[in-house]
Parts: sequence; structure tokens; C-alpha cells
Amino acid sequence: MRKLLLLLLAVILSAGCATVPVTGRRQLSFIPDYPLLSLSLNSYRELLSQVELSQDREKTAMVNRVGKRIAQATEDFLRETGQGDEVRNYRWKFALIQDDEVINAFCMPGGQIGVYTGMLPVARDEAGLAVVMGHEVAHAVANHGGERMSQMLLIQFGGIGLERLLEEEPQLARALLLQAYGLGASIGYILPYSRKHELEADYIGLILTARAGYDPREAVGFWQRMRQQKKDGQPPEFLSTHPATDRRIEEIKEKLPAAMEYYRSRPN
Repeated sequence: MRKLLLLLLAVILSAGCATVPVTGRRQLSFIPDYPLLSLSLNSYRELLSQVELSQDREKTAMVNRVGKRIAQATEDFLRETGQGDEVRNYRWKFALIQDDEVINAFCMPGGQIGVYTGMLPVARDEAGLAVVMGHEVAHAVANHGGERMSQMLLIQFGGIGLERLLEEEPQLARALLLQAYGLGASIGYILPYSRKHELEADYIGLILTARAGYDPREAVGFWQRMRQQKKDGQPPEFLSTHPATDRRIEEIKEKLPAAMEYYRSRPN
């Protein structure tokens, strides 16, 4: 029996490998695109129905403006790096959520983005906001949420497919999605992104920010400001799932020359 289980595990792992763009890292990912994207769109709509959207036209316009530039840069980058088939999976949507106490942002697998108004003072301007949105979109491009969902389905549910979980336990499937993307704790806790995921998102995010026409050097100042955001000794939610350290900032600085090449060579 044990040998059969090990064989089944080996089959799942070998069949469920994908490659992260830019870094080339092999990752566990056996969730088909369609159920994940459908679940993402439905969860995004439900999430927005439960929050208050900002009525500030200027700030909302800025989020949409930056989001569209990051989205276009992402699609262009995917096409140019041989990942053009992935473009069809994105249904870009942008929302500014009114909550000045929440310093957070997110991007779901199909490009559904939410930014909380509490993030704007830390971002300061469009370039800082581009760093935030580029970083979050990078998590989606690298399929970090899908990778984590695959891990959780394998560990917690014995490798059950997302389609079956959606049929039998749709609310549990939604909770799993939100947990994987750091948006909820319905299963018991919010699973932090690993340092490996963070470094990948930082690097890919720098490239997307640069390709969108924003100076990637703004990332250093943003993360320095983010590191200083603490209330009652606790970091903001954005840092609870996105750990920032001096070493992380140093690694961003090390990656900046490569990102600057994209920034300087972008089409005018």
C-alpha cells in the first residue's frame, strides 16, 4: 500500500510541474487554468461586494491608470518570452478599496487586483504604486498562488482536484483560494509567501514595473517606507504575508541593474 501511495505521489509531482517565467524554477502546479480562473473571478466579485470601494475619483483613476500600464507590460513581456498563451488567462480588473487602516494589495490568478487606500500614503505616488502592483502581479505571473493551492490540495486533501472540491465543497474551495493568496484565514491561518516566492516576485515585479515605464529604483524607497509601517508593534498585513528585511532590500538593489536595462530599452 505504501509503495502504491509513493507511486501515486510521484505521478502527481511529475505531471504537475511547471516553470516560472524569468527565473526558470520548476514548481508544483497541477490545477487546470479554467476552474482556477472561474473561482478567482467569482471570489473577486464576492469580495468586492463585501467591502466599500473608494469614491475618490482621482485616486481610483490612478489605480486604474497604473494597473493598465502594468497589465500591458505584463502581456507584452509574456509574449516576448514565449509565454504568449498565458495572456488569454487574464481578465484584468482593478479596484481601490476604501480602508485607510489596511496597508495591503493583492492580485488574484486572472489579474483581478485590489489596492486598499491605506497603501497609498506608503506608495506616495504613481511610481510607488507601480512597485506595489508590479510585485503583486508578479505573484500571479509566477503562479505562486496556484503553486500553494496545489501544495495544500496535496497535503490537506490527498491530491484531490480543484474541480471535485468545487463540486463537493464550493465554500471550502473559495476559502482555499483566499488563503493561498493571503486574503483570508477561513481554514485556520494565512499561509505566508515563502522567501523563495518573495524573491521571485520582487525580481519579476521590478521587470514589469520597468517595462511599464516606471523607474524600478523606486522599489528601494518603497520597501524602506513599508518596513517602517508598524502599529502597536505589529507589521501591516502586507508585511505579514510579504516579509521585508534588510537583506531583501539588498537583493532588490542587486537586481536593479538588470531591471534598469528593461527600463532604458523600453519603447517610447
